[in-house]
Amino acid sequence: MGSVPKIEVRPAHPAELATVAALRWRWVVEQDGPPEGGRAGFVREFAAWARANEATHRCLVLARDDEVIGMAFLAITSRVPTPRVFARASGDVQSVYVLPEARDGGLGGLLIDATLRLAEELGLERVTVHSSERAVPAYERRGFAVSPQLLQTGVSGLSPARRRSSSASPRPPAGGAG
Repeated sequence: MGSVPKIEVRPAHPAELATVAALRWRWVVEQDGPPEGGRAGFVREFAAWARANEATHRCLVLARDDEVIGMAFLAITSRVPTPRVFARASGDVQSVYVLPEARDGGLGGLLIDATLRLAEELGLERVTVHSSERAVPAYERRGFAVSPQLLQTGVSGLSPARRRSSSASPRPPAGGAG
């Protein structure tokens, strides 16, 4: 009879960032097929990015017997102060991923729970997530709900309607002439 595997969620160690990058690569391949460019270069650049952004993007890993099999990031954003609360921040759960062969056993939920505990420890006001359809129930079980006030738009190119409205009445930038 085999021993029960040790499962833990914890902050990623610097030496594990290449493994986290490899998980991110695998996720993209699963969803969209192989990206252009090489995996080794991505892993190297991603690990450097994670080190450079560790203050605003906290990386947690899911480990089974010391093997990293999942990851999650908590992106932290400072918010504009109010007269009542000067130091404010919110969080966004990003890149929650568990290897396919380890899914459907509640491990993704462990990552979400740990990310929410970290957000609470940091005193964040709220936490958002942009979830895959498959994971929505896991987030809802942890108190996430659709917010009618949370709106979003893409900015990588204006829609035709926005292009027309922005070109119809060009205005100089606020605070001075263009």
